Amino acid sequence: MRNLIPRALFVFAAIFLLAPGVRSQEVSGSLVAKAKQEGKVVFYTDMIIDQIVRPLVAGFEAKYGIKVEYARADSQANLLKIMGEHKAGAVKADVIAMTSGLKPLLEANAIMRVDLEGAKALAPEFRDPEGYWVSPNYYVMTPAVNTDLVAEKDYPKTFEDLLDKKWADKMVWKQNDTSGGPGFIGHVLNFMGEEKGMAYLSKLKEQRIKSVGASARAVLDQVIAGEYPLVLQIFNHHAALSAKKGAPSQWLKMEPVMVQNAPHAVTAAAPHPNAAKLFLEYMISTEGQTIFRAADYFPTRSDVSAAMPQLAPSTGGFKAAVMSPEAIARDYEKWATLFLQLFR
Repeated sequence: MRNLIPRALFVFAAIFLLAPGVRSQEVSGSLVAKAKQEGKVVFYTDMIIDQIVRPLVAGFEAKYGIKVEYARADSQANLLKIMGEHKAGAVKADVIAMTSGLKPLLEANAIMRVDLEGAKALAPEFRDPEGYWVSPNYYVMTPAVNTDLVAEKDYPKTFEDLLDKKWADKMVWKQNDTSGGPGFIGHVLNFMGEEKGMAYLSKLKEQRIKSVGASARAVLDQVIAGEYPLVLQIFNHHAALSAKKGAPSQWLKMEPVMVQNAPHAVTAAAPHPNAAKLFLEYMISTEGQTIFRAADYFPTRSDVSAAMPQLAPSTGGFKAAVMSPEAIARDYEKWATLFLQLFR
């Protein structure tokens, strides 16, 4: 198993993705032929099925004639499922997409190193130097409010604003994962530093934040329905998409916002390893990245821009802190423990 390589926390305003200066080449005919012989790829993902998974699958199947079977669950549920299959020697998944859970998979030798031609077109933040994962998209995590319940003049603008007593018993977050309380804790500790971050979290504890055992999307939906005025950790494009449909939803530029990429990997005992590799190549190709863009996800190729540029740090003009998969792998258990100690 490779060693986890710690990476620095990046804080930036105007520049987010730097063009690597290398254009990816076409995948080899040999890989395509081997993938077609396998005929199928099984995909475990934490992405939204209707919004992105089905369009990706449709594009891939139309291009290569290879069937994709998929199952959706949150990252921690996917981790348990994948680890269970790995330990039982009965692996079903070929490609996995998880925003957290990288460390135990690496420690168990449950994912394999793959050499992807398309990875050359991605900035270093979105590809593992040793080839264990690649990120076809990234997420921008922010708070959001119900605009029917919170007047614009009262929107919290800084993290300190969240300590105002008027927010006591009025905030909510998901109870696990980086898209919930543990991720918020990690973000605070990373950009504030350990001492100031812990002091801040001790004060935030007094606000009695509600914890919900649901996906970040479902928690946002509860806020939109008026059950809570403010959610602390959601995907900003979810709030923006809901607002476009007329929902009382507004994400907040509480700087620095947390940016997290979305590692995708191939299982070590993938039943269809060539089809798995081809599916990943498709996701990070210009064609696949255009599908991410059309679904309002943030593509990681520098030559494919975001559909809603105001939501991306580089074009939206706001500061962000990038949370690397290595940082999450190294520290997630600590954040989850702090969440239980302080907020449960």
